[in-house]
Amino acid sequence: MRFSKFAGILGCTTAAFILIAPIEVEAATFKVISGVTSIDHDHEDILRNIGLTLTGANHTVAPIPSNYLVGFNIDSATNFTFSDQGGFTPLSGTIEQTGTVTFNNQITVGEFSIGFAPGRTIKDASGFVLRDTFSLDTILFDLSLSEPVAFDGKNLTIPDVKLLVSPEFAKILGNPDLTGLFAGTARIDAQVAAVPESDSVLAVLAVGAALLATRFYPRKIKYT
Repeated sequence: MRFSKFAGILGCTTAAFILIAPIEVEAATFKVISGVTSIDHDHEDILRNIGLTLTGANHTVAPIPSNYLVGFNIDSATNFTFSDQGGFTPLSGTIEQTGTVTFNNQITVGEFSIGFAPGRTIKDASGFVLRDTFSLDTILFDLSLSEPVAFDGKNLTIPDVKLLVSPEFAKILGNPDLTGLFAGTARIDAQVAAVPESDSVLAVLAVGAALLATRFYPRKIKYT
């Protein structure tokens, strides 16, 4: 009897809340789980002009599209999340890549990490950066996301990502004037998965309470 009364009150409260609460469609959260980051041929040409010649690559993959220069597989260590609010709103984490490239048979960089670095001052940059984690352990390029992304709920494509030489890389190259120089084009093609929202648990509890009330509340009326 006590349980029936409690279930009835909870059920009525829940039902009343559902009736008066406004129905809102909230933005969903997604996580990058796999894919390829590709570098166009213009990157090789531009770097050659400043004395960096591509002389090797290791553990790289086929680029997307196929006429690009080289691709880097997006690693499972990636924890980059974003919201579909406004089409694409980055939230947190990084996109981790496998594979390395060598220049002049001397400098090998790779195992790149793409993430957001606040406080960057490069003109036209987005705040996202590409960091080498293989040898130099520094930011090589600031990224400019000039084109709108394409997202269909399962696949995320960020085209025409402009690579701008970072102050850190310019210093390593011995020429601070290279800072901000356009150094080529990249593209990110990623597969994503929806991140479960904690609010869904509350929704399940609310539905469960309503079902309990539907089952037990009539018994209270019958036996009083």
